[in-house]
Amino acid sequence: MHHALLDRRPYREAKGVTFLNRLTLAQGRVHEGCGPARHTFAMIVARAMEGPVFWLRPGWEAGALHGPGMAAFIDPGRVTFVAAERAQELLWTMEEVLRAGVVPLVVAELPGPPALTPMRRMQLACEAGGGRALGLVLTPEGSAPGAESRWSMTPDHGVEPGWHLARERARDAAPHNWRVGRVGQEFRLGAQPAEAD
Repeated sequence: MHHALLDRRPYREAKGVTFLNRLTLAQGRVHEGCGPARHTFAMIVARAMEGPVFWLRPGWEAGALHGPGMAAFIDPGRVTFVAAERAQELLWTMEEVLRAGVVPLVVAELPGPPALTPMRRMQLACEAGGGRALGLVLTPEGSAPGAESRWSMTPDHGVEPGWHLARERARDAAPHNWRVGRVGQEFRLGAQPAEAD
């Protein structure tokens, strides 16, 4: 006779979005991107996915992504920009889009890390949306509580320009560093992991 062990955790298939050839972000969860090149990180993730992208940004900040610059990463026509009047509206909009589960990637530029309660609400919204959407919050310093993983990206002005990518925290993987470069039209990890600082 076969016995199955039951637990209270919600069932989720082991799905993920693979980017830069071998790195993975868990689907149906909210992750964090931080550092000076956090927007580049978000566009590399968007490049690895299909379908539309919702990009939420603070309407009170003057800076915005440049369409021709984005074209090196993704088709800007895939992106729907939403400018919010207040930080609470950014979080509410992200939660509602994740709950709908119809947009594969939702990116939110935040002026600072959100509190644990809004992050938990967004993780629950991902589950309510059937785990089809991936959320990515972009914060300057990288300390959002409750994020599934945290990735920091900074420019690397070495002999060959590129970026330094660090997985600072993840539920299912150890911290690690890589160098990211561009080969033709593709973005790739360096052959060897970057040295830890």
